[in-house]
Amino acid sequence: MIYEKIAGAPISWGVCEVPNWGHQMSPERVFGEMAAIGLKGTEFGPLGFLPVEPSERAAVLSKLDMHATGGFFPVLLHKADHDPLDSVKVELESYLAAGATTLVLAADSGLVGYDAKRPELSDAEWAIVFKNLDAINAYAESLGVQAVLHPHVGTIIETSEDIMQIATGSKINFCLDTGHFVVGGADPVDFSAKHPGRVAHSHLKDVDVAWAKKVQNGEVAFYDAVVQGMFRPLGQGDVDIRAIVRNLLTNGYQGWFVLEQDCVIQSEPAEGEGPLADAKASVEFLREVIAAI
Repeated sequence: MIYEKIAGAPISWGVCEVPNWGHQMSPERVFGEMAAIGLKGTEFGPLGFLPVEPSERAAVLSKLDMHATGGFFPVLLHKADHDPLDSVKVELESYLAAGATTLVLAADSGLVGYDAKRPELSDAEWAIVFKNLDAINAYAESLGVQAVLHPHVGTIIETSEDIMQIATGSKINFCLDTGHFVVGGADPVDFSAKHPGRVAHSHLKDVDVAWAKKVQNGEVAFYDAVVQGMFRPLGQGDVDIRAIVRNLLTNGYQGWFVLEQDCVIQSEPAEGEGPLADAKASVEFLREVIAAI
């Protein structure tokens, strides 16, 4: 089987929206290394990694010969006095300019970083979340863009219970992030088997479950676990990536497989060193898995 929709994400090179996350590599370096391992697609990365102005963002991607699949976009969804659609409309201007097709939403807690204690939502706030997600989903669809919700550690939608709230309360589909599902206490293999039709986009990373359990138990901060290598190249951790990919593809999956191994780097790596080796290992593993299906 040949499946060409394999992309990279700048976070696999340590590029992150969280302040003080670590050294931030340039688009030229990141996209050059993606191309070196055979990737032609990428997510946008955090706001500011690429130019904010839509035509300039599209021009940089074109110059670097990289197709944008879309990007990770945190939005505040649970506040009655805040309409997230306004910021989404601005962001989607860049999608139209660059030909990107997948808007990956995260339910921003309103706090800084992913280690702050997230608020628990009331029934009224859950209703606001559902309403906002459906409005964003409908607007994106009107532009030919697929909106998906990304359950993510430290956001409003994190746990297995949160995920099922969205699955039953909203029409939006999901980004299945194998790492954040595990750290949040959900089972990505089970979800991919039982709800493959609700998965429209994938972030693939492997996980050292021992570190994930420390985060779940509050022994270690999420950031510190990432620094220690909680997220692993595909095939080098404890998640059955083969089963997830098989479950999706054999049920008609048409979305992107984005290689997204969150990492932190402290300085510019020497040429040929740094995150490149892990990304290359993940690409090779995923292509072997797909070929075997």
